[in-house]
Amino acid sequence: MREALSNLRWLASRLEGVAVTVDLADARGYGYYSGARFAVYAQGAGDAVLRGGRYDGVGAVFGHKLDRERPAVGFSLDLKQLVRVAGRRPLRAAIRAPWGDAPGLHAAVAALRGRGETVVCVLPGHENEIDEFDCDRELIEVGGQWVVQSN
Repeated sequence: MREALSNLRWLASRLEGVAVTVDLADARGYGYYSGARFAVYAQGAGDAVLRGGRYDGVGAVFGHKLDRERPAVGFSLDLKQLVRVAGRRPLRAAIRAPWGDAPGLHAAVAALRGRGETVVCVLPGHENEIDEFDCDRELIEVGGQWVVQSN
């Protein structure tokens, strides 16, 4: 027990700039963990944003032969919790462009993106989903030239 607590102290001392707490009773997670487990919490999340830990011989748990029983560390990321705490970023004004292989279209999109513009190419069958983006302009073909037109 003393060695395990000493190892935890050592591990916690290596994590700079974050609050570290140790819960010796936390047994959540997958049954193949064989060493230290960890969780990362963020203010506003209902639960851990990230969980992981050490596992030795995980290959055996999944039926692999002895040559696959390697020590490792892994984690899983809870995207729902991460989105909850990440906060919404304001949409950036974008240019709506058609999808396709029309002459000059790819070059026009590449040139706009090269100038730092956000260009959203609307996939076929999704033309009615433009509210998902803040497209205040549209790339259209006029007389064989691709031009940006304000909405």
